[in-house]
Amino acid sequence: MKVIDHLRNANEPLISFELIPPKRGGDIRSLLAVIDDIVKYNPPFIDITSHSAEVVYEETPRGIQKKIKRKRPGTLGICALIQNKYNIEAVPHILTHGFTREETEDFLIELNYLGIENLLAIRGDDNGYQKPVPEGKSVNKYAVDLVKQIAAMNSGKYLEENLLDAKPSNFCIGVSGYPEKHFEAPNLQTDIKFVKAKIDAGADYVVTQMFFDNRVYLNYVELCRQEGISVPVIPGLKILTNKAHLINIPKNFYINLPSEFVDEIYAAKPEQVLDIGVEWAAKQVEELFNNNVPGVHFYIMQNSLPVKKLMDLLKAKKVISF
Repeated sequence: MKVIDHLRNANEPLISFELIPPKRGGDIRSLLAVIDDIVKYNPPFIDITSHSAEVVYEETPRGIQKKIKRKRPGTLGICALIQNKYNIEAVPHILTHGFTREETEDFLIELNYLGIENLLAIRGDDNGYQKPVPEGKSVNKYAVDLVKQIAAMNSGKYLEENLLDAKPSNFCIGVSGYPEKHFEAPNLQTDIKFVKAKIDAGADYVVTQMFFDNRVYLNYVELCRQEGISVPVIPGLKILTNKAHLINIPKNFYINLPSEFVDEIYAAKPEQVLDIGVEWAAKQVEELFNNNVPGVHFYIMQNSLPVKKLMDLLKAKKVISF
């Protein structure tokens, strides 16, 4: 089933999760253990992030050398595993950065073969490596260009024209939104116009960047509606688990943390931070549910313990029943 159909058919807000593949050469068993933990909460879909090649510097016998590596491959295989072993919709992230349009089309064809019909179309971060574009190939510069390519495939239009056996794909397309604006956007209103362009190009729903103040999400949705965006806007949440997050999260994701929350974390002992983060997330979820959100999407990466603690708390508060 498509993500958009899950959202339309739901009688209550949905809870979904996002995972990250293991590092190159890593052990997938730890990720499988995380999946085993979160499937207990009946997520309708699970996102798997994707990662292009990046520049790394390594110490070698000949000194420090610059190398190009893809640190976290495996998105396709993990998605196939989730969908076929756990019977849960897998949502791979599709990037513009680091891939040609031809490579993207090949990846989409493979997804189609596997029966994976949901995806999240994003530009991806600038990781310091600009892949050379081979002669005769092309790239999608922005996420809206990627959405247009996927929508064209949904209409049976492939990069190579006049393919006799070409059949339309049937992808449900999610895109990202930034309640506190994308760091490259001049202002929030302009950023929302970029989201509107992605919806007009064929996107079906929006998942937001993480936030810790529900007011920024509610304001964002209101501005989206004023701009004519009528698709579901799913709030993205993260459970803060350690004091280092107070620096790393604002630095890497360009978001603000509420003063009340920050003060409480700074005053706490290290072993108390996880419980404070869980309690804050529970308050966010309860308030969001009371505001009739379509669901909540948790960025958990490879650690299910905070989610388990959160779900236990939400159940105790009677916010959820499972």
